[in-house]
Amino acid sequence: MKNTATKINTQRLVLGAIFTALVIILQLMGSFIRFGPFSISLVLIPIVIGSALCGAGIGTWLGFIFGLTVLLSGDAAAFLAIDIPGTVVTVILKGAVCGLAAGMTYKLFSKLNRYAAVIAAAVVCPIVNTGVFLLGCRIFFFETIKEWGAAAGFEGTVQYMILGLVGGNFIFELISNMILSPVVVRILDFNKKADI
Repeated sequence: MKNTATKINTQRLVLGAIFTALVIILQLMGSFIRFGPFSISLVLIPIVIGSALCGAGIGTWLGFIFGLTVLLSGDAAAFLAIDIPGTVVTVILKGAVCGLAAGMTYKLFSKLNRYAAVIAAAVVCPIVNTGVFLLGCRIFFFETIKEWGAAAGFEGTVQYMILGLVGGNFIFELISNMILSPVVVRILDFNKKADI
């Protein structure tokens, strides 16, 4: 029994390390692919998969690493120029909470169906990530965002936040997560069965 538990913990740590590397690489590579003012974020996919395979703790860790990488890559430079503590709190929190939410959602739905659970986690992850970002924008950057929206020709600040800041990126993240996360989990399951 002890060897089985040790093997599972070792596998979880190894997978966590692999997914950590993937999060960093995808975030850094994503910084070069732009959709409007923000980079395309494929990084949520390994967060969802890591949460599903390793649990909410690893998911939270992966989200934290995502946030840290965003800060260190300069992807949050426009917000850092406005409010450094507000940016750090928003970026780290949105990453960690989306990983935690993905892991908890997967755990909740996995009792019914594993693939439905992965899809549910893949939906929840970008919703929470974007929701916390918008909340941070409202709390820390609203006046500046109001100016950005007016300069971009939007009638209202909330309209600019939804359509100008997050709209296209959110839809891309949601669709790519819903399609790719279950596919990768299925491939990993198939590979696991082949090893037996």
